[in-house]
Amino acid sequence: MSTLIIHSAALYDGTIGGTAPDGAIRIEDGVITHVGTTADSRDWPADGAEIVDAQGAPVVPGYVDVHHHGGGGVAYDDGPEATATALAKHAAHGTTRAVLSYVTDSLDLMEKRIREGAEIVRTNPRVIGLHPEGPFLDPGHKGAHPVHELKDPTDENVRRILDAGEGTIVQMTIAPERTNGTEAVKLLVENGVVAAVGHTDASYETSREAFNNGATQLTHAFNGMNGIHHRAPGPVIAALRDERVWVEVINDGIHVHPQVVRSLFLEAPERVVLVTDAMSATCNPDGDYMLGQLKVNVRDGVARLAEGDSLAGSTLTMDRAVANAVHEVGVPLDVAVAAATGHAARCIGMNDRYGRIAKGYPGDVLILDPESLLPTRIWADGEAVEPA
Repeated sequence: MSTLIIHSAALYDGTIGGTAPDGAIRIEDGVITHVGTTADSRDWPADGAEIVDAQGAPVVPGYVDVHHHGGGGVAYDDGPEATATALAKHAAHGTTRAVLSYVTDSLDLMEKRIREGAEIVRTNPRVIGLHPEGPFLDPGHKGAHPVHELKDPTDENVRRILDAGEGTIVQMTIAPERTNGTEAVKLLVENGVVAAVGHTDASYETSREAFNNGATQLTHAFNGMNGIHHRAPGPVIAALRDERVWVEVINDGIHVHPQVVRSLFLEAPERVVLVTDAMSATCNPDGDYMLGQLKVNVRDGVARLAEGDSLAGSTLTMDRAVANAVHEVGVPLDVAVAAATGHAARCIGMNDRYGRIAKGYPGDVLILDPESLLPTRIWADGEAVEPA
């Protein structure tokens, strides 16, 4: 039986406003058993416990990334061994729970990869679900998805993906304007899957229709969709105006300007979700990589398709996304942390299990450097992880 007590912490519990200036937590066998003050912690069972003095530094929940594709030179599409490599790279940057995202390929290959991913979900508790980002996307907003593999979301096509996941798919990105798009959104919702609007040519009106039929997420806002025009508000405004909808954003300073990210936080602070959309080059040097079927050039940390020059995912990690939110975007730390923890878990319906520092939750905890806001200590399920 292992016990960890962290005290003298500026505690952030994963909600906006959920802060305590002199907090303490106790983790036993990977589960949080006590949350209170430093004074409280002196009365907690401590036989054999590791005692950590946070010295006033921020202590936050482990990050939950619901949209990323790989890291360390490999992608989740590459199979279980590659997945383990990529997950370890992200864990060293504070991501303690992950949803594995898959790019568009043939349905046969996607089925195979999702079946492999489903087995990972069943055997690795730190992988909490799967996210097929295609193939039901708009060719005109395909981003780094091969256009010849894009398809309409017919009932048969959607069911093939769902069946391969065997209940492990937590979200799916879809362009609702495609043939059968509305029915596909309904089908996903009926099967307990979050329907996310993305890589889409949808207008404001079509986006609202998708949300009214059960879609509750916007995949990486502004990227892979129409922007905001004063006579054509588009999907971003549709999502911001609907309190049921979560808004993903890639906060690397490249995909979306920091002042535009700030506008999202100002208008809907309770519904912004930080994601990385990280691809295989994350935590690796610049060079040439693959994203699914497509060649990607990474220069100065920016990933672009070799043909067409479209942004091709990112090399962002969640610790940088949070630090950028505070230092570059200008939001308070509790708001940034919530967007990377509690909000991320809530958007996929897992807020009762992940993304919080609270009794009964997993012992996923980070101590942040007070200046850089990058992790100096990391625990996942109460087990120490070496920071990058």
